[in-house]
Amino acid sequence: MPLHAPRFAIFACLLALAACGQAPDPLTDELPNMGDFRLGHAVLVADNMQQVPPSRSATPEEWTAILGAEIDRRFAPYEGERLYHLGIAIEGYALAPPGIPLVVNPRSVLVLSVNVWDDALGVKLNTEAEQILVFEGSSRQTAFIGSGLARTREEQMQVLARNAARQIQRYLRENPEWFAIDPEAPPFRAARAASDAAFSVETLPPPVAGAAN
Repeated sequence: MPLHAPRFAIFACLLALAACGQAPDPLTDELPNMGDFRLGHAVLVADNMQQVPPSRSATPEEWTAILGAEIDRRFAPYEGERLYHLGIAIEGYALAPPGIPLVVNPRSVLVLSVNVWDDALGVKLNTEAEQILVFEGSSRQTAFIGSGLARTREEQMQVLARNAARQIQRYLRENPEWFAIDPEAPPFRAARAASDAAFSVETLPPPVAGAAN
């Protein structure tokens, strides 16, 4: 799925704002209740993925592999009574290259489009694909010297993929009627200790206005 020109321009501009958002390491998150949700298939495509400079390079195969692994990590524990499928198009990315500490401190960004299908009904649940902007976020390591210096390309991709899986889950939970989610239900799994995290990052930024279809 191509990244439409107006959104592509917005995406490029948001690279400058990405430093403002901090995202959590999903390994420390609690897993919220997902009602009757059970993941059937997650189909990932990156055929029309665009790289936004300045950026380190990554192949479509690398992106689909790492994002698929993080989707499985987040959603595989759920064993609800109904199957749902995710269709995820990786539309664009930027992996921050080394910058100049305190002067030029680029951040990494990933753009996805997400569709959701109900297996039993055989229908797509969202009428239009949901576009999701994923920011790498800051940590103690990257706040001053920059992600390009503090993290390898593979670490940047993993942080983005983990944050993407969490934001996809947040989008699903914004539509509780799809999965019969009880808002009063307790979490599916309690939060893990922060010491288990591979990356130390804190809070999720609010959704970006106009980011979704």
